Amino acid sequence: MAYETLLIENTGHVATVTLNRPDKLNAINMQLADELHEALAALDQDDGVRVIIITGAGRAFSSGADLQADRDTTRGNTAPSLADRLFRALDIQKPTIASINGVAVGGGCTMTLLCDIRIASDAARFQLPFARLSLCAELGSTYILPRLIGLGRATELLLTARMFDASEAGEMGLVNHVVPAAELATTTLEMAETIASFPPQAVLVNKKALRLGVGSDLESQRQHEELALSLLGKTEDAKEAVAAFREKRAAVFQGR
Repeated sequence: MAYETLLIENTGHVATVTLNRPDKLNAINMQLADELHEALAALDQDDGVRVIIITGAGRAFSSGADLQADRDTTRGNTAPSLADRLFRALDIQKPTIASINGVAVGGGCTMTLLCDIRIASDAARFQLPFARLSLCAELGSTYILPRLIGLGRATELLLTARMFDASEAGEMGLVNHVVPAAELATTTLEMAETIASFPPQAVLVNKKALRLGVGSDLESQRQHEELALSLLGKTEDAKEAVAAFREKRAAVFQGR
């Protein structure tokens, strides 16, 4: 399906979703949030897609909410907010990788926190300007950010609203990897293809287990793992993994 604010490209089992408002530094308006919600929901249900990359067109990943956009008065008071729509768009089962090609400011930064893995270009810059704009950080970032980088650093970044570069983001653990700008697309795709080569059900189960573990206790999590192990052991992909190991060949997983 064609979108006005997104580009979708499939490479094997990997789908790349590009925020495509480069003249606005990929600022997020309600149309982009709605289209992202629709696109990611469709990709999440597509058996041919196993990993999703999210990146930006031009020199920015995203400059955050489009503060110049007109409010959509047709939605009514019960309609989801821009932040709620964006949060729900990224609340999917399949693994997501944020490929951060440039500036990631405000919601453009916090949306990367909802992705499972973050890879940044060395040209990327980050900022959480909410307090300066008399806003509260959103997209669950006040929950996620301290768990990624610690409460002290999260507090500093939110309350000072300062800009920081990719190198510092990597040092504090906000992003998994920092790579030269020219290598960002290739590095991200290589990681996505590695994940996509594994049994799809096992990838989904491990992602879910990690997410549950953040708010769980040890014994509950251990019981979840035992159940997941039992269910995965009965899949055809589990049998294929064992057969491929014994036969010293590459496994071919079908997601069954």
